[in-house]
Amino acid sequence: MRLSVPLAVLVLSPLTISAQTPQSTTTLARPSSPPTAHDTITVTADRGLPGITDSATSVATLSSQQLQQASGLTLDDRLHSVAGFQLFRRTSSWTANPTTEGISLRGLGSTAASRTLVESGQVPLNDPFGGWIHWDEIPTLAIQQVELLRGGSADLYGSSAIGGVIAVEPLTPSAHSLTLAADTAGATENSALGDLLLTTTSHALSTLGAFSALSTGGYISTAPAFRGTVDIPSNVFQQSGRLAFFTPPQTPIRAFLLGNILNESRGNGTPLQTNGTRLWRYLGGLDADTASSHESLRLFGSRESYRQSFSAIAANRNSETLTKLHRIPTDELGLVAQASHTLASSLTAALGFDLHDIRATADETATATAVTTSISARQRETGGYLDAIWQPKHWSLSGSIRIDSFRTLNAQQTASNTPSTTPLPELDELFASPHLGIVRTLPHNLALTANAFRAFRGPTMNELYSTGQVGQQITLANNSLLAERATGFEFGGEYAAALAHIRATYFWTEVNRPISAVELSQTPTTQLLQRQNLGQIRSRGLMLEAQTARWHSFDTTFGYQFAIATVTAFNSSSPAQANLTGNWIPEVPRESFTATANYAARAGNSTIANLHLIASYTGHTYDDAANQFLLHPYARFDLSADRSLTHGLSIYASAQNLLNRTIDAGRTPILTLAAPRLVQAGLRYTFSR
Repeated sequence: MRLSVPLAVLVLSPLTISAQTPQSTTTLARPSSPPTAHDTITVTADRGLPGITDSATSVATLSSQQLQQASGLTLDDRLHSVAGFQLFRRTSSWTANPTTEGISLRGLGSTAASRTLVESGQVPLNDPFGGWIHWDEIPTLAIQQVELLRGGSADLYGSSAIGGVIAVEPLTPSAHSLTLAADTAGATENSALGDLLLTTTSHALSTLGAFSALSTGGYISTAPAFRGTVDIPSNVFQQSGRLAFFTPPQTPIRAFLLGNILNESRGNGTPLQTNGTRLWRYLGGLDADTASSHESLRLFGSRESYRQSFSAIAANRNSETLTKLHRIPTDELGLVAQASHTLASSLTAALGFDLHDIRATADETATATAVTTSISARQRETGGYLDAIWQPKHWSLSGSIRIDSFRTLNAQQTASNTPSTTPLPELDELFASPHLGIVRTLPHNLALTANAFRAFRGPTMNELYSTGQVGQQITLANNSLLAERATGFEFGGEYAAALAHIRATYFWTEVNRPISAVELSQTPTTQLLQRQNLGQIRSRGLMLEAQTARWHSFDTTFGYQFAIATVTAFNSSSPAQANLTGNWIPEVPRESFTATANYAARAGNSTIANLHLIASYTGHTYDDAANQFLLHPYARFDLSADRSLTHGLSIYASAQNLLNRTIDAGRTPILTLAAPRLVQAGLRYTFSR
């Protein structure tokens, strides 16, 4: 996987910048230091060149311990400390409607569908129908680490990796014959969560079982000035489980098989607006290694059942009427195959192929007429890539090219009150996604980096065929959408000194035919939108990152992103939508800043307590393409602490939004708010033998 960085990376101790050795895996961190928000940058064998630093793109890595120590109830909460990571709206997944859980990296914005790909074990985790993210799908204790690559990655991953890739690396059993871990906690907003992990290892087989559960009463997201009697807390009841089997890691050929299930039920802020998801996922794989090569094969699939209800709310928000019911079954199948080989001491190449096939039916029932309209369709993405890196002295030169066929076919619409079937347009597009990267190491621990890429994102079936609603904002589908196409480049430099490590990156990405929600009509309390391909958007800016070395058990990290993300061309024919040229991309602030401070209290060689403070600032932005609905800037502080007790037992506590700031989350067009202060406390237990 091209989750890589320049040859100087963010670490706690001073670095010597040097080229990587082919087929090695590099994790640079001081072993005796407690984890901090950015203390490791890891190159992993996922897609592309295993263990090879083959581009100039930055990666932030959070270990499982770092994820546990961050405040919050869900995984997206715990990624808040990474500079440049932004959710579509300022609401995390423990209260947000799944259709608003998109991700933005590099200031590119998102909608329900992310312009960033989330994957685990080479398998995409973006919802196969809608492109949003189920952040609670993988049990918390079954996550080894999370890596965030920032920058276009379609050359290896195909669709959706315009802004980057977030890789959720799954846990595999350790060398211990038995490991048991448990975590239980309570929190404000009537919340409780629990996690359990059990792994066993023998000479022939290793097993892993994990389970997570979350229940929260939530909070009322509608701002007090707009609330009526229909406004109730948004909440979620969620369970996820995983069972996996692995052959011994020492053998030349290794195999594994795993199954994962997610079950969740959500209330979306009124009595009649609810949704639920049941998602079964399965994955099997083979890996083989020789002295100079690595081969892998993945077969995966999923079965999802999604439901959602919609309502019309009176202007005074004191009554609502059920309007529509959605039922969406989705089946997903896929294959990933790749092989890499060291051709010479400084030259390595990889070849890969993957297939991703999705079949779905969207049933929409109008409650007033009891008529059900059904749209069924199939999407298939077929791609292959070639990736190579040459590493002469003081240089790292990489190049890759991927060719994709992205098709939407067999689309048809039926209605329960008529026997006729209406065929819908078929889409068939071919894409080439090249990538070039260069790293030049210099004396005195300096490195200069540059890379350029092309990437694309195909429209999801949700965007093509399904009407969406958040609050009183209704977004219509458009079955004529084409794929987004992006071109971008980045360049920067790094300096590693004894006391600190500093990285600066300039980025520029232009997206043609971006899929955006264009206004068709509006009242003071409702909005009607439609998804359309606009002309062009562009995000350009600067990211600065710094980390201090550990001094007396104390260290800090800083991240700052300045992004000018605007519409640069506009071609909508909607009479209600003014020309958007020059407008800000929705939900993308010009400035965002994160800082962390970490302190570890030690007794001898052991850490007995940790204290973590995360401060963040997000500038003002807009919740709509017309830039009518302002979301004010905000600062947020999160605090967490944990204390080791005895025999693997520890206690912890955290507070998210410590100062209980009022944070604008969205305007739909009614103002909604992000989570208030959330205080959490719990116990953790770990046993190994």
